[in-house]
Amino acid sequence: MARYLLKRIFYMILTLFIVATVTFFLMKMMPGSPYANEARMSPQQIQLMNEQYGLNKPVWQQYLIYLAGLTHGDFGISFQYSNQPVSSLIGSRIGASIQLGLQALIVGVILGVILGAIAAMRQGTWVDSTATVISIIGKSVPNFVLAVLLQYYIGLKLGWFPIAGWGTFSQTIMPTIALAVGPLAETARFIRTSMVDTLSSDYIELGKAKGLSRTEVIRKHALRNSLIPLVTLIGPYAVALMTGSMVIENIFNVPGIGEQFVKSILTNDYPTIMGVTLVYCFGLVVILLITDIVYVLIDPRIRLAGSEA
Repeated sequence: MARYLLKRIFYMILTLFIVATVTFFLMKMMPGSPYANEARMSPQQIQLMNEQYGLNKPVWQQYLIYLAGLTHGDFGISFQYSNQPVSSLIGSRIGASIQLGLQALIVGVILGVILGAIAAMRQGTWVDSTATVISIIGKSVPNFVLAVLLQYYIGLKLGWFPIAGWGTFSQTIMPTIALAVGPLAETARFIRTSMVDTLSSDYIELGKAKGLSRTEVIRKHALRNSLIPLVTLIGPYAVALMTGSMVIENIFNVPGIGEQFVKSILTNDYPTIMGVTLVYCFGLVVILLITDIVYVLIDPRIRLAGSEA
């Protein structure tokens, strides 16, 4: 187990290093200027700004300085906000993205499990067909389209929830619904397929032969075993949701890192773009590591394979 963890941590560090390197040089290749008013700036002013941000140094020196800063959690200084460290900029916004992402993940996974389980238990009926259609629609319709519809009909026409903004729980409901549709559809499809296979297994028939009720067979065996593979699906979804949905946060005016990422791209704020990218990558590799550990703990076959590697 220790060797397995050390191997995974090594690959985490290597992944972060590669992402940091690729992102840094891609930012250097982007056209345009990080200074919004460069057209009205004199050559002397541009030179002073380049010196302030270290852009007057050779690219390889900037790269080494950037890597050295990353080892101390320093993502550099934002070009968009004068003298604002990127780390504090992200730190002030990541809370909203995490809250919104967690709510969407919880709602989407719970409803998806219920929908998928019902579809599997009613396989071949209109209930199964309806659940399949809901999953297809949820997977096909972009969440920003749903967000606009929610704003217009529920927020504007019915007036049930605020159209946009952040600060109260009611303002999180519509963006949560818009974000939850994706994991709901994917979870429902996944659980339905997995449970259909599980319900046809020999040990399910054995449980019925022993006199277990249909509810006990489904709850203790079919659903439980079908949930195990879902662990690998939840991990990446959790990171994608908790690190912010760029479009949804912009539509609902949520002060998260997704919204900040969009603004940074529009203004060529290289340090912020790289910082948000690395935060997303770090969250992804950490969640994947936790997912692997959980999977090893709940599946003995993986534990044996990991110990032999």
